[in-house]
Amino acid sequence: MLPEPIPDTPLEKLLWGGLLLALCVLIHAAGLIGLGRLVRNRWEDRTPGYFSDLWLLVRMAWVITLLHLLQIGAWAWFFVASGGLPDTQTAFYFSSVTYTTLGYGDVVLPHAWRTMSGLESLTGILAAGLSTGFFFNLLNRVLKHRH
Repeated sequence: MLPEPIPDTPLEKLLWGGLLLALCVLIHAAGLIGLGRLVRNRWEDRTPGYFSDLWLLVRMAWVITLLHLLQIGAWAWFFVASGGLPDTQTAFYFSSVTYTTLGYGDVVLPHAWRTMSGLESLTGILAAGLSTGFFFNLLNRVLKHRH
């Protein structure tokens, strides 16, 4: 468990945010690399066709969404463990709307911690870009394979 209360200095908060960002990149990159290898290894075994291609894309979307949920969970765990948010449900909700940059603003971190929400949003933007690039590449391969 993390020390309580939340880190006092802006530098400590920045370091924790950087560590969480690194963890999220590791989760996302490892997941996408594994997914890419799985797809590549099974590519030859696939029966080409509209529904098999569609089913492949749906499964990839599920896995990518799971990777994002794991990252949201990592941020939520940090906010609860460090005392920034009161409970897991609130923290997961806050992290979901922050990570996705939706940002309703109905739940906020303590004033001294608000920098962390910006770091989480940047993490979500980065991961969304990685996911989009991966998914686009996969779709491109499926379409090329059909011709």
